[in-house]
Amino acid sequence: MPNKDSASAGLSGAAGGRKKSNGSGSWLNGLITLIIVLAIIGGGIYFIARYAGISGGLLSRPALKADWQAVFLTNGQVYFGKIVKMDKDFLTIKNIYYLQVVEQPLQTSQTGQPADQQIQPQTEQRLTLIKLGNEIHGPTDQMVINRDQVVLLEDLKNDSRVVQSINEYLTSAKTEKK
Repeated sequence: MPNKDSASAGLSGAAGGRKKSNGSGSWLNGLITLIIVLAIIGGGIYFIARYAGISGGLLSRPALKADWQAVFLTNGQVYFGKIVKMDKDFLTIKNIYYLQVVEQPLQTSQTGQPADQQIQPQTEQRLTLIKLGNEIHGPTDQMVINRDQVVLLEDLKNDSRVVQSINEYLTSAKTEKK
């Protein structure tokens, strides 16, 4: 007669000790682990790059393709020029122009009227494009602007009145130098 202990030992060895792996669960667990690890690494790289200001071209610069741009600031000032550099915190603009309101007297005929009936001279307000650099403090023709102060960036068409005025100024400046 076979030993009862040996028979039960055989059964416990075959059925109870280790489960036999069929292989389908192990590759699925490995794939899930790989996806989780890659998500953690990708998230870490994203947050480090964002903190360090590295954008990798994804969020770096709007597609400004024209020769001239308009930069609208939070204080209402608008500068026209060429954006030469832009990063997360600052933009650099050169060849800068801005608009200024200039009051010009209107010509009226006041001859032959008594002094008490003469009309105060009337003025007309006109917007004039001013080249940066001719101010009393003598700034250079470059500005580094904090991006937090920028409301809007726009490309300017070559046939816009601003670009036409800039081109006229540049043409007259060249002829004056000759």
